[in-house]
Amino acid sequence: MTSPRNRESLSRRRFLGAAGMAGAGLAASATGARAGAPDPLITEVQDWNRYLGEGVDKRPYGMPSRHEKHVMRRDVSWLTASPESSVNFTPLHELDGIITPSGLCFERHHGGIADIEPANHRLMIHGLVEKPLVFTMEDIRRMPRQNRVYFLECAANSGMEWRGAQLNGCQFTHGMVHNVMYTGVPLKALLEEAGVKPTAKWLMLEGADSSGMNRSLPLEKALGDVLIAFAMNGEALRPEQGYPLRAVIPGWEGNLWVKWLRRIEVGDKPWMAREETSKYTDLLADGRSRRFTFIMDAKSVVTNPSPQAPLKHKGRNVLSGLAWSGRGTIKRVDVTLDGGKNWQSARIDGPVLDKSLTRFYVDFDWAGQELLIQSRAMDSTGYVQPTKDELRKVRGVNSIYHNNGIQTWLVRANGETENVEIA
Repeated sequence: MTSPRNRESLSRRRFLGAAGMAGAGLAASATGARAGAPDPLITEVQDWNRYLGEGVDKRPYGMPSRHEKHVMRRDVSWLTASPESSVNFTPLHELDGIITPSGLCFERHHGGIADIEPANHRLMIHGLVEKPLVFTMEDIRRMPRQNRVYFLECAANSGMEWRGAQLNGCQFTHGMVHNVMYTGVPLKALLEEAGVKPTAKWLMLEGADSSGMNRSLPLEKALGDVLIAFAMNGEALRPEQGYPLRAVIPGWEGNLWVKWLRRIEVGDKPWMAREETSKYTDLLADGRSRRFTFIMDAKSVVTNPSPQAPLKHKGRNVLSGLAWSGRGTIKRVDVTLDGGKNWQSARIDGPVLDKSLTRFYVDFDWAGQELLIQSRAMDSTGYVQPTKDELRKVRGVNSIYHNNGIQTWLVRANGETENVEIA
């Protein structure tokens, strides 16, 4: 006699067997999904179906699946002398949509990560103001706040590529950019409370890290869209992103986004600090330097396929990439698969926001031929992303900053993908 439990088991096996037989008669789909012999991953009960999983108290602050542990920030150890004054890179080829997870936003430090007790943190505003002020974190959290999505790009992103293709992966060529929702108080509100004097023209922002990183900021920008942020992606700033307080300077180079912000001095001229003289100036071919190149021009990159994300399947594929501009929104992205002989407009999907990453796609069929893939962004001002050669004609090859030239990936017949340049 068959027990109820055995009948249930028998019924399940018959159902799964029937499903397998039905599957054998299916035609192959456009995506290449397989039909044929029953798949044991469908017809057999797997351990994750069989046993109880972990309870709700096991992961009180959620982490990605253990099967995604390869998705991480990575550094290039030979780029810098020490990890305390260094950079790591966002794995752009592993992400989709436009929001960067907080734990994957690239880091750039000059004196390591400051570990700050928020109750002891202070922000001072002084100099050419009517009333010097000191704000606690509680003071700032009681002020009217805003939520804004912005990209943050290091001026040195793609900087190793000025003299030619160097690093084999878009994580390393373009991974000093991320895009999150910031929550914070407009800097304008803080300055209005302090009362800026008529002679004021510049601010100096200073961090509380061991390097005391500082930068000069024009007052006009400070009174515009600048935020003093205490949260990103709905949670407190991560320590490596400036906890508990950082400057958000939309569309301008990341070095200005001072982390662990503790002091704002108001003055009538720039301070000409280290980070705006010996660093973060664009050295031109004739030896002169471009100072205060604040805005990040329109740029794009194909994230998939790319050297760390080769093509694996012939037939239907999805090309994916990111575009952004410090001057406004992305109006259009064109993509070529044959090194610029033919271009097509990419499909933009998701929100198109001011000074934010924009996601684009091209759905295409691949027969195994070599591809030379490029993308070219156009922003709302009409600015078109230049080729690397066009940049070099104007700027030379001495700079390491503000390289927004068109990137080329070579996809070989076996799907392996390489960082190259074409004439």
